[in-house]
Amino acid sequence: MSRALTPSQTIGPFYFGTVVNAYRHDLAPAGVAGERIEIALTLHDADGAIVPDGLLEIWQANSHGRYNHPEDRRNLPLDAGFEGYGRASTDTRGCARFGTVKPGRVPWPGGGLQAAHVNVSVFARGVLNRLATRLYFDGDPALAEDPALNLVEPERRATLIAKRDATGVWRLPLYLGGPNETVFFDC
Repeated sequence: MSRALTPSQTIGPFYFGTVVNAYRHDLAPAGVAGERIEIALTLHDADGAIVPDGLLEIWQANSHGRYNHPEDRRNLPLDAGFEGYGRASTDTRGCARFGTVKPGRVPWPGGGLQAAHVNVSVFARGVLNRLATRLYFDGDPALAEDPALNLVEPERRATLIAKRDATGVWRLPLYLGGPNETVFFDC
């Protein structure tokens, strides 16, 4: 008796056909406080080739450093309309873009503050579980004291640091493997 494999028993990409580039790519509607920024994430495989059918999600605090989540009970402002969550598929150039505000610093569970960052989840063909990483901002003086970034070997930290291009867009290439592999965190 032969049984067909179910999607959970095979490698996807089962969701890719359902996402038209940009599900929630604009996180900061008019009236949200903070510095408006654009983030461009490009997804590459281990050989450096673009991945045109990936899905990227981001989760971040608002400009005051507060997450729009019931467990963040700190007495900091919440902006109406800012959820802090976005999702976009990569385009034919392997790029997913997000419009948002630069996040504020948030506490580290062991004490102190983390540098401003955006949490990134990567979904792609051949990836059985989401990959979790972070985007930090080049030039931020708080990078030196960020507890999560300090867990990463110094020579690999650059894989997490976005650079601002001439047009003002924060760009971070994400590599699923190979010599430029992005640092991914266990969740």
